[in-house]
Amino acid sequence: MSQGKRNQILWLFLFKRMADLSLDIVVLPTYNKYNIAVVDNSTYPTNPPAPNTPWIEINIPGFSTYSGAFVPAEANVYNSTDFGLTEDTNYVALPDGIYHIRYTNNPAYTYYVEKSIMRVEKIMELFDSVFMQLDMMECDKAIKKQSMVELNTIYFFIQGAIAAANNCANVQAEKLYAQAWYMLENMKTGGCGCSGNNYLINFQ
Repeated sequence: MSQGKRNQILWLFLFKRMADLSLDIVVLPTYNKYNIAVVDNSTYPTNPPAPNTPWIEINIPGFSTYSGAFVPAEANVYNSTDFGLTEDTNYVALPDGIYHIRYTNNPAYTYYVEKSIMRVEKIMELFDSVFMQLDMMECDKAIKKQSMVELNTIYFFIQGAIAAANNCANVQAEKLYAQAWYMLENMKTGGCGCSGNNYLINFQ
């Protein structure tokens, strides 16, 4: 077989693989501040999947980038020890913030998918804590309405931060997250509002 014929067959093989292989990942909410779950949502040319050197890189806010093997067609769950932040089972909460995730197959410059997500597990834990400390049954009608307006606005900001990160608007995502955290801290230190000290915040 001539070299030209070999090159043609190789090109056709690679073209078919490119047509059949479509990489995708989904980051699932775990509702747990100690871990993060990345699910393989790819379409592979073989069943069961036989990807070539599946690899994942996760940029952790405030820390170095984690690199490691990725199990295809499964949910891959990571904690602080997996990321090298702790040892053994002495897990710590993973930071909130924007995570950049890249999943590749060999060759990585051809087969890859990248996602940016805003992790909000810690701020949602604070949100729940503030909500539970509000004595809604005891507050008068005006203060109850005021507190609900504040909580709804905070939740709107958190969802806005998620949407902004999903669309690579990182600066906007971080601003919305910071505003939501600031408001929650104010509500937490201000109590339930039944003392009459609550007030509506004028958002800029």
